[in-house]
Amino acid sequence: MIPVSLQTLAQFAAGTLRGDGTRLVTNVNTDSRKITAGEVFVALVGDKFDAHDFIPEVAAAGAAAVVISRTKPAFRLPPSCAVIEVGDTLLALQYMARGYREHHAPLIIGLTGSNGKTSTKDLAAVIMARKCQTRATFGNLNNHIGLPLTLLSLREGDQCCVTEMGMNHAGEIKVLTDIAKPDAGIITNVGMAHIEYLGTQDAIAWEKGTLAANVRAGGVVVLNANDKYSEVIARHCQASVSMAGVGCGDVAATNLRADATGTTFTLDFGGEKVETRLPILGEHMVGNAALAACMGWRQGIAPAEIADALNQAKLTGGRVEPKVIKGIQFIDDSYNANPDSMIAGLRTLSTLGGAGSRRVAVLGRMGELGPIAETEHRRVGEFAGSLKLDAVFSVGGSEAAWITDAAKGVSSEHFPDHATCAARLREWLREGDVVLLKGSRSARMEQILTHFSAS
Repeated sequence: MIPVSLQTLAQFAAGTLRGDGTRLVTNVNTDSRKITAGEVFVALVGDKFDAHDFIPEVAAAGAAAVVISRTKPAFRLPPSCAVIEVGDTLLALQYMARGYREHHAPLIIGLTGSNGKTSTKDLAAVIMARKCQTRATFGNLNNHIGLPLTLLSLREGDQCCVTEMGMNHAGEIKVLTDIAKPDAGIITNVGMAHIEYLGTQDAIAWEKGTLAANVRAGGVVVLNANDKYSEVIARHCQASVSMAGVGCGDVAATNLRADATGTTFTLDFGGEKVETRLPILGEHMVGNAALAACMGWRQGIAPAEIADALNQAKLTGGRVEPKVIKGIQFIDDSYNANPDSMIAGLRTLSTLGGAGSRRVAVLGRMGELGPIAETEHRRVGEFAGSLKLDAVFSVGGSEAAWITDAAKGVSSEHFPDHATCAARLREWLREGDVVLLKGSRSARMEQILTHFSAS
C-alpha cells in the first residue's frame, strides 16, 4: 500500500479507532500465521474458524493494528497495537479496499468468465505493463476476500490493476464490482462452470454480464466475439463495447499455425495487422490473447507493442504448462477444469507430439455441475474417444470414472488414486509420449507429477 494513516483506514472501514491514528501503515493481512511487524490484521470469521482467537499472537508479532468485531479481556493488547472496532470484519475489509481504491485511483480492469480468467488476466497484465506500472490478481485471489486484498496491495507507482473476479453463486459479481468499481472489463466466455448453483447457462450469462453492466460510462468492455451471449451482454453496457475472438471481432486472431511450443497467428486490429507469436499451447489461448490484446488496444497501446508483449507472456502455474519428466512431455493443466476447458485441453493434446509419440489424457472430476454432472463427464469422455488418442485415464471417484466409461474406441482405464495411476504411467509410457493432466482443483491432478517423479 501507499502509506495510509490508521485514522484514514478506520474511516474507510467505517470503524472506531482506539490508539494512535497518525501511525502510517503499508499492508493489510488476514493470515495470522504470516503477520509481520507494522501490518494491519483483519480478524475474519468463517464457518470453521474465528481469527479473533489469534489476536494476542498477532499483537505480539508487532501488528500496528487489529480490525475486530468483538473484544475479549484476554486480548491484553500492548499500547503499540491499535484497535479498529467494526460491526463485521469481512465488510470492513471490503470497505477498506473500496476506500483505498478510490484514494489510490488506478485504472481498474475487471475480468470474469467461465474459462480462461486467470490466463487472460496474465496476458492483459503483461500487455498493460507496456503502458504503465501494472499489478494483477495474484494467483487465484479472485473472491470476496481475495479481491480486496489485491486492491489493498497496490503500491506507489501502480497505475493499473487487472482484477480477476470469480463466482459460483448469484449476486457475487455485483459485490466485487461494488468494491473494485471497474473502469474497464473483460468477459472471457459463458460456459457451464458453476451450473450446480446457478441452474442454467442463461443465469450464468446474467451473472457474468453483471461485470460489463457495472463498468462506468466512458469505460471499455471487451467481449468474446465467438460467444453466443456477447451480443446480449453488450446491450446492457453503459461503457463502450469491443468484440475480440478467433476469426472475427474488432480484434481478430487469424491464420493460426500451432507447433509444440505455442501458436503463431495474425492479429487484425480493425485493419492493422501484426504477426504474433504466443509461446503457450492451445487455440483457446489464442482467443484469450485476442481479448487481452483488444483491451490493450482500447487503452492506447500500439499493435506492435501488444504483439511483442504476447511473445514474452507467461502464465500462472498449472495452466497448460509443459514439463518434461524422464523424457515424457507432460502438459500440466491441473489447476482447474470444467467441460469446455476439458474439451479445449483435449483438442490441444491431439495436436501435440511428433512421429511415434503417443497421446494420453489423464483426467479427474469436474466440480459444481450438479444434476448434469454425469452427462458432462460422459460428454468429455466421448469427445476424448472421438480424437483417437492412444489412451484416456481417469483418477478418483465415480464422476471421473464416467469419463473413461464413455471414451469408446480408445484404450481407457480408471484408477482410484494418483499413486496407482502414476505407477501405471511409469509402466506404460515411453520417451516422447505426451500426457495431459487436467481436472477440477479438488481433483489435485498435479499429484500425478509428484508420484511419477518420485519413482
